[in-house]
Amino acid sequence: MAVASGSSGGRSCFVLGASGETGRVLLRELLARRVFARVTLIGRRRLSLDEETGAAVEQAVVDFERLSEHAAAFQGHDVGFCCLGTTRAKAGRAGFIRVDRDYVTQAAELARAGGCTHFVLQSSQGANPHSRFLYLRVKGEVENLVQAVGFDRCTILRPAVLLCKRQESRPAEWVTQQFLGVVAWVFPTAYSVPVERVARAMVACVLQPGEGKVKVLENAAIHELGKALPQQGT
Repeated sequence: MAVASGSSGGRSCFVLGASGETGRVLLRELLARRVFARVTLIGRRRLSLDEETGAAVEQAVVDFERLSEHAAAFQGHDVGFCCLGTTRAKAGRAGFIRVDRDYVTQAAELARAGGCTHFVLQSSQGANPHSRFLYLRVKGEVENLVQAVGFDRCTILRPAVLLCKRQESRPAEWVTQQFLGVVAWVFPTAYSVPVERVARAMVACVLQPGEGKVKVLENAAIHELGKALPQQGT
């Protein structure tokens, strides 16, 4: 099933987590396909972008610890994309919970109050609010909290291990990616997914008609939807 690329139609979106692996690719897809007339990056610092990209986007710098003071950044957007996240190793247990659950929930609430009707959340395969594993439990909790905000449409993507070339060094994850890259030849949708396919699936889901208020895309569905969006230039 192919998904047609759509015109901007004057619509606006924001991206949380544009400095991360998925967010960077998502931004590239959004700009190349001209899905939105206005794209705003919301983050704790301005990103260094090339001249062409920098001219095509707006950037809103916010303090996530005082996010309610930055409600204006979330005003007037039709769609919100959230790729925000960190790791326990990088931020500690409390920091991980604050970023991946609390910041995301607060941003979703501000977006809904600002008129956003469709929220697209990158979560994780195995997300479960009752999991004994902190990472999966927090991902499950934030899924429930975002759904409770009451968007007209809420799309949750649960990718498996992301295959990508990270900007930051994570040796153990690099080894895992090399192994899964080989496994993907045999089981292409079971244990991993290229980050480019996740980004394209996020774009594709806003181009499709809505099917209910909440839609959860597991890893196999992400592969399918990401492949259905035509490559640029085809």
